[in-house]
Amino acid sequence: MKSGFVSVVGRTNAGKSTLVNSIIGEKVAIVSDKPQTTRYRIMGILNAPDMQIVFTDTPGVHEPKNKLGNFMIKEAKESIKETDLVLLVVEPKANVGRAEKNILDSLKDKKIPVILVINKIDIIKKEDLFPIIDVYSKYYPFETVIPISARKKDGTDILLSEIEKYMIEGPKFFPDDIVTDAPKKQRIAEMVREKLLWSLEKEVPHGIAIEVNNLDETEKKVTYDVTIYCEKQSHKGIIIGKSGTLLKEAGIRARKDIERLTGKKVYLNLWVKVKEGWRDNDFLIKNFGFSEE
Repeated sequence: MKSGFVSVVGRTNAGKSTLVNSIIGEKVAIVSDKPQTTRYRIMGILNAPDMQIVFTDTPGVHEPKNKLGNFMIKEAKESIKETDLVLLVVEPKANVGRAEKNILDSLKDKKIPVILVINKIDIIKKEDLFPIIDVYSKYYPFETVIPISARKKDGTDILLSEIEKYMIEGPKFFPDDIVTDAPKKQRIAEMVREKLLWSLEKEVPHGIAIEVNNLDETEKKVTYDVTIYCEKQSHKGIIIGKSGTLLKEAGIRARKDIERLTGKKVYLNLWVKVKEGWRDNDFLIKNFGFSEE
């Protein structure tokens, strides 16, 4: 039996969550076209007859502007401390950006193998890969460089074969039927937030927090009370939408994902409340499941 931990790091919107979902074969992390979609460290567990690989999807590295941002950066850094392998996921650009340099500089003295994963190769020409590989290879001694398209699952089988080489003899850390360590309520909250992220623009989606309470559950159905917190009164109206249409549509789409997760008929009661400046409020950050402690 072989096992190990793999940390997936990179800047925001590099495609880390899409990659983890693609490898696991199930949605364990939400995805959107908005930066800073991932807020927690989320483990995705790949089980095979003779191997278990635990992938840690991390918040994208960015310049934090509030205490929530500080928490997210800390989550990304903590994932690297005790891992067997690091995947640095980058966009196909021939430039080592500040975020990538910060990650690589923090790894130089840790003696952890690092694979460079160039994602989104479906949007560039094949010959454009060479200068990207060249500029990154000059900056850091990667174990190997693997180009992929996580969205199209192109090259992910090659990447997985390479990852398996770094797994060592050891126990299974999770039961075979577990694909993520995230609690069910957290996964449900993230599913609701994902649908809102796809519908909202500008600053509004970054100031959203979701709280889920289980109101009533039977063998065949479950009702959840879902409170959506935002930072401004003006944002509340945007989230609800004209005649409640935006909130209703997000709820319908989220319910389908939650029904697949729970295997039951799902009813959602959605509420929107204002908590001004919660991303810089220590008590509220901790209450919503984020903590710098």
